[in-house]
Parts: sequence; C-alpha cells; structure tokens
Amino acid sequence: MADAGGISRAAAGRALDGFIDAIAVGLKQGENVAILGFGTFAVKERAARTGRNPRTGQTISIPASRTPTFKAGKGLKDAVQ
Repeated sequence: MADAGGISRAAAGRALDGFIDAIAVGLKQGENVAILGFGTFAVKERAARTGRNPRTGQTISIPASRTPTFKAGKGLKDAVQ
C-alpha cells in the first residue's frame, strides 16, 4: 500500500487504521458501507438458537448476535477471475 501510494509505511499504516475505524463506526451505527468497485460491508443479525456441545452432547443455548459481513463487488470479482 505504501509503495503503490508513494508514501511512507507509517503513513500507510495510519491511513489503513483510519479506513478500518471508519468502516467499524459505520457498521456500529447500523449503516452499510459500500466501496464502489470493491464491495459492501454490512451487519447481519443472527437469531438466538440452540446448539450442541460436541464433547459432551449437552444442548446449549447460543444468544442472538450481530456479525459483520462482506459482499464482493463486481470490480473485485472481475479482478480475481
């Protein structure tokens, strides 16, 4: 990233940290974060459910949660192919 941008590694690290923080803040506020040509970050709600402890076989309850998701955009998909 530093070489591509022609900046120092420290500056590239700060830019990347700021980018990640901005995405996290947007997701925390319930917004989707779309980067054209790259993809979309979103938050998925997972309902509470029951599971099974594989060691003991005991049924456990798994609480509801929110998890970040990423859907690749067309530009990124085309670049990979």
